[in-house]
Amino acid sequence: MKTNTIIVLLLLFAAFNSYSQDTLKEIKVQSKRKSIQKSYTVTGNTTLITKKELLKAACCNLAESFETNPSIDVNFSDALTGTKQIKMLGLTSPYLMMTQENVPSVRGASQVYGLSFTPGPWIESIQITKGAGSVVNGFESISGQINTELIKPMEGVPFLLNLYGSTDSRFELNANINQNLSDKWATSLLLHGNMRNSKMDNNDDGFLDNPLQNQFNFLNRYQYYNAETGWVSFINLQYMNDTKLMGQTSFDPDTDRGTTNSWGSEIDTKKIDISTKVGYVFKDMPFQSLGFQNAFSSYDQDSYFGLNGYKMQQNSFYSNLIFNSIINNEKNKFATGLNFTYDSYNEFFNTTDYSRIDNTVGAFFEYTYDNQDDFSLILGGRADYGNRLGVFVTPRIHMKYNPWEKGVLRVSAGRGKRPANIFAENQTLFASSRTFDIANDGGKLYGLDPEIAWNYGVSFMQGFKLFNRNGDVTADFYRTNFQNQVVVDIMQSPQQVVFHNLDGVSFANSFQLEFNYELAKHLELRSAYKYYDIKTDYLSGKYQRPLQAAHRFFGNLGYETHIQDKGQQWKFDFTYNWIGEQQLPYTASNPVEFQLPENSPAYSLMNAQITRTFSSTFEVYVGGENIGNYTQNPAIVDAQNPFGPYFDATILYAPVFGQMYYAGLRFKIK
Repeated sequence: MKTNTIIVLLLLFAAFNSYSQDTLKEIKVQSKRKSIQKSYTVTGNTTLITKKELLKAACCNLAESFETNPSIDVNFSDALTGTKQIKMLGLTSPYLMMTQENVPSVRGASQVYGLSFTPGPWIESIQITKGAGSVVNGFESISGQINTELIKPMEGVPFLLNLYGSTDSRFELNANINQNLSDKWATSLLLHGNMRNSKMDNNDDGFLDNPLQNQFNFLNRYQYYNAETGWVSFINLQYMNDTKLMGQTSFDPDTDRGTTNSWGSEIDTKKIDISTKVGYVFKDMPFQSLGFQNAFSSYDQDSYFGLNGYKMQQNSFYSNLIFNSIINNEKNKFATGLNFTYDSYNEFFNTTDYSRIDNTVGAFFEYTYDNQDDFSLILGGRADYGNRLGVFVTPRIHMKYNPWEKGVLRVSAGRGKRPANIFAENQTLFASSRTFDIANDGGKLYGLDPEIAWNYGVSFMQGFKLFNRNGDVTADFYRTNFQNQVVVDIMQSPQQVVFHNLDGVSFANSFQLEFNYELAKHLELRSAYKYYDIKTDYLSGKYQRPLQAAHRFFGNLGYETHIQDKGQQWKFDFTYNWIGEQQLPYTASNPVEFQLPENSPAYSLMNAQITRTFSSTFEVYVGGENIGNYTQNPAIVDAQNPFGPYFDATILYAPVFGQMYYAGLRFKIK
């Protein structure tokens, strides 16, 4: 802790000392593009997060890349793993389609931890689309799609080094190496390592506030591009090994695993990804192209949580063939193709074997009309067959209309269907005394039926100029209606979780009002109010979705000084989140000392970062998270008796760790 604090103070001193020496130098005024971009011409309700925006926070991995974006809510999933969970339109990540360069990535076994396996320095940009996504990418998207674009070998700098350290004893090293092999071939070598090896228990409950962790991540990419022939291709090879140790501070896995001496947990994950993308643009017909995507993934997790054992191995293959062309003219475009998905699961919860094989094959057609002025339409549909999903169709529609200058109205509707991987998606619940029961209704998925939902949305954005400063305001409303849902019922008993098919209604209403404005030159305000009305019929009645605030407020202030000679610049960023009351899981049958209130208190979180750019090749940054030092107390129910009937480390509505400060540097060779 002391060493990290000294590092932060030294970097702050160096940064401010450099600033005092440079204040009298000539200032250059340069135009700049927004770090978060919302288009007036794109048909879907899509937000582009650029690399510049990602540098406003530590962004150590993909899960932490949304802290300064109002469309995504970021929360910790439990009191032990330190894992951050994202939500959009009030729904958790399983209802989002997560893709990496338009290939499905975080799905199945990797739903809980998969976002932490993409390092932030590897990311070039992120596209967030609200509402049902494109049928080209599949049928599982319900609340939206998040697509991540990685650094391209032909576009990245030859060398980038990023070092990071924080007061919660987390240290990271990233190295990106890009090299042109010829005029048509280029390669990237992306390396990432992180570790946390100090035990911390700031709230004195006997449990680690953050897990001890080690991760090694390696990605080798190859890119081919031939402008003369129209061929382009990517080849990706990735290996990742991540280990986590958590639980009581006294826990020793060598002597205590499988016993009641001390409560502990280990999660050992290995991941291998091999993917290829080949594209061809027809000569003399730039509007016509053919693409072929293939991806193989092996995800192997060996874990235990106290006396609960969980092993999951998923081997997947994905293939997608896409043909793009026009009908008569470029106002009428279409994309059509075939795709195939194969998933083999070897899954064991304690001694029960839930192994299975899922495969689906489907065809899609998506028509786009764009009058290149004020109206565009995307109408898509697909038909699929799955060995456990049966035959089904997926219709989706997106429309955009510009009634006047800088005004855009968007409407969307679509259907999504997905198999629920009930243990992989809810394995954080293993860190409790709950029993796990499945209300078997004879379905083909753990005895349950697949989840089916319709999503409808409307959005209006208006740009304006006030006092010669640019701004915009956006209002959107989305509703998700579940035709069937696998309900994770923790409202029946604090000693039990029941998985059952929806019996009644389940819906999620999401309203967001966003206001962005340039308050002064180089000073930008980003703000949003969000309201969620999410209710589900549980076995004991209808409740608001647990651990989901009905009201949230987001505010972000960003300021940059003028760029001086040699690229010298200061950047300041401050983010404020207010999180309203949350419905808590049922605990009224516990003894009084282990009962929680029906709703959590509202609270605020503040994050900030200062970046000093010394040149176009070197910069340092310092920052803090949870500056107000708000923590949940207690974070764990009956932490003193982890093998007793009331222990629960999964009812988390606020941070466990208090103030956290970090520092880092970025060095690159152009």
